[in-house]
Amino acid sequence: MDLRTMDWTFLTEAARDPRTTGAVAPSGRALARALTEPVRTLAPRPLTVLEAGAGTGAVTRALIHRLSPGSRLDVVEANPRFADRLCRLVDTHPRLAGEPERVRVHRSYVEDLPGAGRYDVIVAGLPLTNFTPDRADAIMARLLELLHPGGTLTYFAYLGTGQARTLLSSRAEARRHHAVQEVMDGYQRRYATGRWSVWANLPPARVWQLRSPLRDAQDMRDEPYAVVGAGR
Repeated sequence: MDLRTMDWTFLTEAARDPRTTGAVAPSGRALARALTEPVRTLAPRPLTVLEAGAGTGAVTRALIHRLSPGSRLDVVEANPRFADRLCRLVDTHPRLAGEPERVRVHRSYVEDLPGAGRYDVIVAGLPLTNFTPDRADAIMARLLELLHPGGTLTYFAYLGTGQARTLLSSRAEARRHHAVQEVMDGYQRRYATGRWSVWANLPPARVWQLRSPLRDAQDMRDEPYAVVGAGR
């Protein structure tokens, strides 16, 4: 699929449903590299990887490029038009020639992902700050539940969105955004191991890296907080 066509698809869907698409352009290469860094770090051992909210596949391409032999990638995308693009990407990607089963596209919300599989790495491109606080909390809890103990979750948020919403949105929308940010702050305090600013993206973004606790998932909310790499 021609990149220009895919970008047009992204823009069309962003205009159709900005709350669930969450961006005006696909992730740039620098952001895709930062989000997929754990896959590169953990190679060459075989990995189980999940991408939640893949859009038109900007990060999916980076993940496929970094998959080590024997690794498996599950891609979750609820938007049917995006999912169609992703299926075509998998069917035609040269690195998957002869073994397309290494990458599976699920037309689903991540909360409804069937099975109880566990993943070494999860990359989330979901517009979490566009959701209600309860849904953002449910999604984050589900993502951590899907990780192997000690597994890594990366996700991003655009820089400056809080200030922009405060200035340009209604009071109700600003309160909703603030409440979601409090939810995200709680997960970052408990599980964050790193954060990086990606200025070479439009708009600039911050990538967060969280780690699932080594003990059982039911104890996750009691984990201590530590952040390394802050300020990069």
